[in-house]
Amino acid sequence: MSLKQILQTCWGRCLFAFVVVSVAAALRVWPLQPLESSLAWLTFYPAVIGVALYGGLSAALLATVLACLTVAFLWPFLVARPFIASPIDLLGMGVFALTCMAVCYVIDTMRRANARATEAQKQAESAALAAARSERFMKSAIEAMPNMIGYWDKDLRFGLANNAYMEWWGKRPEDIIGTSIRDLMGERLYALNEPHIRRALAGETQRFQRTLTKADGSAGYILANYIPDIDVDGAVNGIFILASDVTELKEAQSQLELAASVFENTVEGIAVTNAQGIFLSVNPAFTAITGYTAEEAIGQTPRILRSNRHDHAFYVAMWHDILTNGRWKGDIWNRRKDGEVYLERITITMIRDSAGNPVRYVSVFSDITDLWRKDEYLKHLAFHDALTDLPNRSLLMERLNHRISMAERTHVGLALLFLDLDRFKFINDTYGHDVGDELLREVAQRLLVLVRQSDTVARLGGDEFVIKLNNPANKDEIAHIARRIVAVINEPMELRGNTVQVGTSIGIAIYPADGRTPVELLKHADSAMYAAKDAGKSTFRFFEPSMTVPGDERQDEQRGDKYSQG
Repeated sequence: MSLKQILQTCWGRCLFAFVVVSVAAALRVWPLQPLESSLAWLTFYPAVIGVALYGGLSAALLATVLACLTVAFLWPFLVARPFIASPIDLLGMGVFALTCMAVCYVIDTMRRANARATEAQKQAESAALAAARSERFMKSAIEAMPNMIGYWDKDLRFGLANNAYMEWWGKRPEDIIGTSIRDLMGERLYALNEPHIRRALAGETQRFQRTLTKADGSAGYILANYIPDIDVDGAVNGIFILASDVTELKEAQSQLELAASVFENTVEGIAVTNAQGIFLSVNPAFTAITGYTAEEAIGQTPRILRSNRHDHAFYVAMWHDILTNGRWKGDIWNRRKDGEVYLERITITMIRDSAGNPVRYVSVFSDITDLWRKDEYLKHLAFHDALTDLPNRSLLMERLNHRISMAERTHVGLALLFLDLDRFKFINDTYGHDVGDELLREVAQRLLVLVRQSDTVARLGGDEFVIKLNNPANKDEIAHIARRIVAVINEPMELRGNTVQVGTSIGIAIYPADGRTPVELLKHADSAMYAAKDAGKSTFRFFEPSMTVPGDERQDEQRGDKYSQG
């Protein structure tokens, strides 16, 4: 601790006063004892003044009191000659005390004034330093700002322009400061901005956007603010300029607007969900396809569209692909709000954050129900007779192949009935093709009623039909079915106001006794059918090996090799 710090403490002041007074008394006793009594206080005045200068007012007053006590009470014990010997000496002591107090007060007042002046100077220096630092900081901040900052005086001359401002215009500070805004902008741009400038000079803050040509010749977009510099009297001294280069934001906005336009106007339905699968956004096409409005869908999950046509394993596989590959594409049967089931072709894409965690799922889908129906219809036409909607030759042969393969493994039976209508040509020529077509449709319906759902009724063409019976019990059951067919077909028909009647001749071939391939079975059933016709028509015959005679040109001409394409 320094001496100054010691003297600033209370006990330090007291000790300092005691020591100085003791030294003064010792000097007065020796070697100054021979001095006259009129000079008795000579050593105590400097002591008190010294204490006042270094110890302060309280220490000086204490030193004064100690000096008086020393002279009044201790002096007789120290020297033979008393210090206070008369009233004059008491008066001298009083004068000493008053003089010391006055001197101490003056010294303390001067010290305090000096301290205040020193503190004021320090504060002023500190304020000046802070102001300088603040100015440097503000200047550095303004220069470092990416926004363009400037100031025009009321005569529209530049007083300030930061680096961003100068870089925009491609100018140096000496090329801008003091120049006119009209000279910098040029007449065309100044004319565009003049209404805003005039309003700012009138005290109105201005905010507007402008497209400008940069120093490098490229187009840029700025968001400008003209802020009036208004003094306490309300006068406008100039204009602060704050302009932001929003070219990138403008381009991003254009991209967002384009994306929003695509989102709103695309014919594909688009749905965005969060990581938990809750709808966050849907487009108008989503509403058009599903029937759910945005208000109804947002906050829900895709389960509101589930049709229950897919099992749990389907969705497990789908989500496995999404989580593994980030995308899944396929066809899903969903259900509209009105309950109608539809088929959609959908692509589900997972959006990840920077850490690789899924945050969004985007679904883009289209309704392909009509396309699916057309495709199914074309497939149906390819394998069905256009007139009766029965399976055609191709589908019959496919089913025969499948059934024969199954029969070989399970050792079950199979019977093929070949039907040819009697008197059909006469009715078709007499009543017209419309009645003939109606008759064929009626025959098809009657045949479908007579067989099981597992059996097949097909039309080969013209007035020829084939029935495939799966696993008949025996020949008696087949014969019973054949009799019923003959009886039902022979019943009269009311067609377009005409009563007509046809019959049918049936040939029967049984697997595997009469053939092991579809072509063999069909050919042998056809041979049995001709045998039924030869027997008088409207009857049936089972195939027998004797029905196929090599070189029988009559049957070959009638059949016309119609099985070679089976």
